[in-house]
Amino acid sequence: MHSNAIKAGPARAPARAMLRATGLDDAAIAKPFVGVIHTWSDVSPCNITLRDLAQDVRRGVIAAGGTPIEFNTIAVTDGIAMGSDGMRASLASRETIADSIELAVTGHCLDAMVLLVGCDKTIPAAAMAAARLDVPTVILYGGTIMPGKCKSKDGHERALTVQDVFEAVGAHSAGRIDDAELDEIERKACPGAGACGGQFTANTMAMVLTFLGLSPLGENDIPATHPDKPKSAERCGERVMQLLRDGGPTPRQLLSLAALRNAARAVSATAGSTNAALHLLAIAHEAGVKFDLEEFEAASANTPVIADLKPGGRYTAAEMFDFGGTALVAQALMAAGLIEDIPTVAGRSFFEDAKAAQVSPTQDVVRGVDNPIKPRGGYSILYGDLAPEGCIVKLAGHGREKHVGPARVFDSEEAAFAAVQARQIQAGDVVVIRFEGPAGGPGMREMLAVTAALVGQGLGNDVALITDGRFSGATHGFMVGHVSPEAAHGGPIAKLRDGDVVTIDVASRRLDVAADLSTRNAARIAPRVRHGVLAKYARDVSSASRGAVTSPGLLDDTRRIDATVTTAPRGDAVPA
Repeated sequence: MHSNAIKAGPARAPARAMLRATGLDDAAIAKPFVGVIHTWSDVSPCNITLRDLAQDVRRGVIAAGGTPIEFNTIAVTDGIAMGSDGMRASLASRETIADSIELAVTGHCLDAMVLLVGCDKTIPAAAMAAARLDVPTVILYGGTIMPGKCKSKDGHERALTVQDVFEAVGAHSAGRIDDAELDEIERKACPGAGACGGQFTANTMAMVLTFLGLSPLGENDIPATHPDKPKSAERCGERVMQLLRDGGPTPRQLLSLAALRNAARAVSATAGSTNAALHLLAIAHEAGVKFDLEEFEAASANTPVIADLKPGGRYTAAEMFDFGGTALVAQALMAAGLIEDIPTVAGRSFFEDAKAAQVSPTQDVVRGVDNPIKPRGGYSILYGDLAPEGCIVKLAGHGREKHVGPARVFDSEEAAFAAVQARQIQAGDVVVIRFEGPAGGPGMREMLAVTAALVGQGLGNDVALITDGRFSGATHGFMVGHVSPEAAHGGPIAKLRDGDVVTIDVASRRLDVAADLSTRNAARIAPRVRHGVLAKYARDVSSASRGAVTSPGLLDDTRRIDATVTTAPRGDAVPA
């Protein structure tokens, strides 16, 4: 046991004395120490149940012969921070959460761990920490929120998510709904505990954990307030003890190239959040697996959208759970030969669990691959004049694959949002938001406030947006994010000017501008943060094309890219 380093032998008497002060007796000290680590916070519905679920995990660990050791990490909730300076802390919190898990487990020589996660960055952070530590680990998602209910003007009840609230803000500014309607949507959208209800980032990444084998199939699907969730947590406590007795598989044994490819295809099939690309790159980095942006293009090109989920579809994650959950997607992809079998923390292979799962024979949430909602996946990777290192375009919720229009350039999200609210954006425009990348933001904020306002004003199908920042999983429309290199590192996006004609072409996988950027100097802005954790983050963070990581990986150190960039030749679809 790793924990013997702090508890075995005469020299460890001082450590045992302190352990006894916490209530542990000889029997408890002699057992394996299992970290029960959660991201509980009472500031948001996403994480508010996790401290209670930790007690259920503890019961499972104790029943299976272990001694639980409980820790809590921070959490930053995107839905609350969105559109404010607080959002700069969101992506940076992923690194802090992973770091704190690593430090707590390493510092106390724990033998295994169960990680309880809720909102967006807590989920990839848990997987990153698991890859670093490589001790027997089970990760459990606290669960989705139930949909809110609100009556429309025609008297019909409709399901709501927080996406509807963001879009209602845009509709309100355009005069399409009044104060009372906005208030009604606000009050009804989030009825209780759980993470945002569509196939947004949290539910996308919860599915990713399952397809990576880090979470048992079906457990992450159970909604936060469902009566079966406590028992699910208890099972995870029992399961990690079995992994410890069996000697694994440990996270690095699970995080293979095949598992990462499976996860990328699940994201594509469900038109999930583009943030999954950023997070899977970071997880692969920590696991020491070579996995780059082109993997996402391959996944999307070969995996059609088969799940009718919000933001572009009809159903919420809670509704999909009622019909069979993640197993629906797994069975469809397995039947089409689009994923490989892999080991999992459940002790059975992924295919074994998927075949055994009970699903509704009458469900219409997930289709077969031979009858897709869209013939290709929910995103594409582009390169070109403006993104020599790559960027990601979200394809969910619209049918367009090309947009040509004049650039409307803004050096912050706030400036862009003010222009949208003032009705200064016109059909055909390409809204450009720069200096919001990992280093320039700092923190690579999500642009949901802007994109939702555009949709709310009825411009979602008539404008495009490009940014070196990110999008929320709730975003839909013709949106291009993660433009790399970012403006703060001298990327070509920093040379754009108002009126430049920008072309977004998915078919040729290009993001180009009809201007000679070589004759221009890059725009610059003063650093927004000069001290504290965000200044340190801006100094250390890598390009979004490499996962925006801050730690050296098992393969190499990719923390900081060179600020000098070379524009890809116009005829090339991908870099040489």
